[in-house]
Amino acid sequence: MTRTGFTGASIDRADNLRLDEGRVAELAAHEGALLMQLEGLDPVLDAEGRLTWSPLNGAAERIFLGLQGEVPLFAPLIRTEPGQRAWSVFGLLARMAAEDAALWGGAKSLIEWHNRHLFCGVCGTATAVYRAGWGRRCGNCGADHFPRVDPVVIMLAEYDGKVLLARQPQYPPRRYSALAGFIEPGESVEEAVAREIMEEAGIGVRNVRYVASQPWPFPGQLMMACVAEALSDAIVLDTTELEHGFWASRDEVRAALAGERDAPFLAPPPFAIAYTLLRWWVDEGRAGAAHASSKGMRFSSDQGSSEPDAL
Repeated sequence: MTRTGFTGASIDRADNLRLDEGRVAELAAHEGALLMQLEGLDPVLDAEGRLTWSPLNGAAERIFLGLQGEVPLFAPLIRTEPGQRAWSVFGLLARMAAEDAALWGGAKSLIEWHNRHLFCGVCGTATAVYRAGWGRRCGNCGADHFPRVDPVVIMLAEYDGKVLLARQPQYPPRRYSALAGFIEPGESVEEAVAREIMEEAGIGVRNVRYVASQPWPFPGQLMMACVAEALSDAIVLDTTELEHGFWASRDEVRAALAGERDAPFLAPPPFAIAYTLLRWWVDEGRAGAAHASSKGMRFSSDQGSSEPDAL
């Protein structure tokens, strides 16, 4: 299994306890109960780059994250401003252990979900927290609301031993990444891959293959990484979203992942699934594609069409 960023939280999520208010109250009163320390929404780290925790001490608004052994873990349910985003957190993530990033990422996504669902989407009445922080309930119409993740495809289009990379204007200088986009209602993963590549780069694709997935807490996506076979290398870039794109060889991608000074572009950070996808393509792509084909992991088969399979 391909390991991605924001995964690997070694806790028991204890979903079976979330509706038991008495049991959750006991866990909160446990002398060993811990509360994740946050500065705004950013993690507070110790000298070793690990998450810091404090005794819960009856914090009123909290989310029950789960059990680490016998220790109940909680996160504070704080109020945030709409659209608040601190880019400084990316520097912290580079120092964090994988399991800590996963715990923090889950907590952050939940906190932001709560702040976007303070009112009922059915009747407009204020909602209240329930299920130990894993839901909100409307006291007027009784509607229950649960945390959601937004599905996103992120993909490499491959042509003649190269992959298509592009950059958005807000990226750091020289950074390039894979194309990505939200899956739309009524659309499959492979259809979304084909549509996004066509919309953003004007390139048809076929033979969409799944590689890995990753939760992405900015604010709450599930990224599904794929590779597709491009039918052409003629890029027609959507300049409303992207400012430049190019085809990168394996050697060029390998140099960027290694951080070489003369690499033609700056790679995504290691905690991003775009980095994982590029690493997979460089190190395991050909063998992985053959394995996926033989094991039935391919989303769609190449039927010899001159059009993208998903369109």
